[in-house]
Amino acid sequence: MLFDFSGTLMVAGPSDRWLAGLLADAGIELTEAEIHEWARRLERSGGLPGGNFPADIPEEIRATWERRDLEAAAHRGAYTWLIRHSGWPWPELADAVYESRTLPEAWTPYPDTLPTLRALTEHGIRTAVVSNIGWDPRPVLAAHGVAALFDTVLLSYEEGHCKPDPVLFKTACARLDADPARTLMVGDNRRADGGAEAIGVRTFFVDPLPAHERPEGFAPLLAEALSRAPRRDAPAG
Repeated sequence: MLFDFSGTLMVAGPSDRWLAGLLADAGIELTEAEIHEWARRLERSGGLPGGNFPADIPEEIRATWERRDLEAAAHRGAYTWLIRHSGWPWPELADAVYESRTLPEAWTPYPDTLPTLRALTEHGIRTAVVSNIGWDPRPVLAAHGVAALFDTVLLSYEEGHCKPDPVLFKTACARLDADPARTLMVGDNRRADGGAEAIGVRTFFVDPLPAHERPEGFAPLLAEALSRAPRRDAPAG
């Protein structure tokens, strides 16, 4: 079973808390209302990894934006440009804002992520993370107890391919020694994650809602997966 990262396994939490800490460390004192307003502005700008996409991509950064999930430098460059051009008055903190969004405390697992992965592991179902991303989420997964429940992690900027390119899904199946016809891709983006269908992998989609609004998004998936899982004494397929 293949899982997307952002919006599927985990979701970026509200920005207010980590933004307040970042500004305090920089010696910038704002009221709670001001911090909240700047957090909303950053979110609306599309400059926060794992958040909203910008409504429009300026021509000035279009080429960089299109490479963001293939090169770490392009990912940082695109997002920090959006931060600096959002009206954010502290351009010297753009990199710090970007980096804060990649820390474990900025992310929350969905309530049923750990129970679902534990159940899959207990039934011998091999799993992989397959993500379009320009930074390494392994420390985030590890900090939340998720990393150890996966057999492998494939990141677009390391693999040189982005979903929906079938190559990424083929590589994932090969590393799991899995038959695509007996594999499921779980994600929140029908275009990107739906690319798995090109090689015969079935898909299951969830909504990238705030964590508290999606307590049991994996329930139908888990029920089906366990009903198909071979007995422990059966040959692996």
